[in-house]
Amino acid sequence: MLRKPSLLDRLLQLPLFLLMFGTASVSMFVPAGYAAVADRHATSQAFFYAALLGCVVFMLIAIAHAGRAPRHGALGPLMSLFCAFAFLPVFFAVPFVEALPTTRFYNAYFEMLSALTTTGATLFDDPARLGPALHLWRAQVGWMGGLLMWVAAVAILAPLNLGGFEVTAQAEPGRRETGLYNDAPINPNRRIWRAVQTLTPLYAGLTLMLWVLLIFSGQSALGALCRAMSVMATSGISAGPAIDGAPVGVVGEMILALFMLFALSRLTFSSDTMTASQGGLRTDPEFRIGLMIIALVPFVLFARHFLGAFELGGNDTFLGGIVALWGSLFTVLSFLSTTGFVSEYWAETQNWSGLRTPGLILMGLALVGGGVATTAGGVKLLRVFALYRNAMREMEQLVHPNSVSGAGVAGRRLQSGGAFIAWIFFMLFALSFAAVTLALTLVGVTFDEALVLSIAMLSTTGPLTEVGGQSPITLMALSDPAKAILAGAMVLGRLEMLAIIALLTPDLWRG
Repeated sequence: MLRKPSLLDRLLQLPLFLLMFGTASVSMFVPAGYAAVADRHATSQAFFYAALLGCVVFMLIAIAHAGRAPRHGALGPLMSLFCAFAFLPVFFAVPFVEALPTTRFYNAYFEMLSALTTTGATLFDDPARLGPALHLWRAQVGWMGGLLMWVAAVAILAPLNLGGFEVTAQAEPGRRETGLYNDAPINPNRRIWRAVQTLTPLYAGLTLMLWVLLIFSGQSALGALCRAMSVMATSGISAGPAIDGAPVGVVGEMILALFMLFALSRLTFSSDTMTASQGGLRTDPEFRIGLMIIALVPFVLFARHFLGAFELGGNDTFLGGIVALWGSLFTVLSFLSTTGFVSEYWAETQNWSGLRTPGLILMGLALVGGGVATTAGGVKLLRVFALYRNAMREMEQLVHPNSVSGAGVAGRRLQSGGAFIAWIFFMLFALSFAAVTLALTLVGVTFDEALVLSIAMLSTTGPLTEVGGQSPITLMALSDPAKAILAGAMVLGRLEMLAIIALLTPDLWRG
């Protein structure tokens, strides 16, 4: 006797993009409820009606789709992920522009796309222009984008050897391989649902813990919630000084820095994917190289500023040096994780010595990025480690041409095929960077600003637009074609070029 399909079974037969659209619709009830409690009824109505409309559209399409046999190509879930980043911000922008009628829908779409891709670049220089509910909505969309990447990494990208997994995999990027993910065929939606069940409680629990700790450190409830969601998603979105309340302070920044470490390696919160390390976090190459960068770069900055302060003959060298060192340490960790929060003591680093810290260092950190399968953007630490291992092996062979590597199967993979794929990704990233920079200059953006904007969008580190150049870049002043180029760069930076190339293969259209 056949078992009658449950409601969950019926839902999992629906297209993946439709399920994400339904989830996005339900999520709008959160800012609607908050705006109603905050006595902002116009904003509450905008979110409530948009959520209600989205739920109705979801149910109508789900009913029309009922009974159809699912057809999933090998790259179907990856295409759904691309559509989510490209088209869901259109729906997210509907209540945003209704609650803020003084802006255009085009600007609202850019703002929501920036949040969903965890870039965090904003068009609104004055945070007071946005109400508390809109600040919450921006941070919430970024938080959902971070959760989407956590889930997509293990359920979509890892089986296809994309998103950094191609470095340690045996199959080509975009191709499945026998072994871990193909022991038993499974509906892609069901595999994604299992990842959601496993990772969502952990993601939400860490966010809740960080929120409570920030409240205890003196932050307002809304400001602490926005920062907590932004740190977990590495979106760098904050509610602004008017809503954040008291300054974060050293204690608050220490708490934030502790949770930023989750962006350095997936092994900090999960062991559901294959990595180059089999010995846990202690021997994980991504985490170790990340800690090395966090220790080395602030030390170099501190030494540079210390020499500058010594030449100036300051009387508060010791106390100012401690403050400057912490400001460098927090900011370096923040930009390496592509979060983009700047320490309150970052300015003290410059005032202490009279030397200006070049934004090129922060852009380099954002380009390196965090760990594979985390919410961080950038090139990823595992690819950097693969190129490092390959370089060391080549130098060893110069001295001992007949030597045999003793790094084991995983190590030899990193030193040969993995390093080759990592180098290809570096070249694709460089070509993407050059193309975006050239396109921006063609539409009237100066070359210096185009460089900063390209790195900020491709590494999903939006706050670079404020601290990466000689002066902050006003995104609202850019032309519409320039904003369109930046929007495409954000999607490209979030999904990576290898995934976009994989979408162009005929396997996508094979059932």
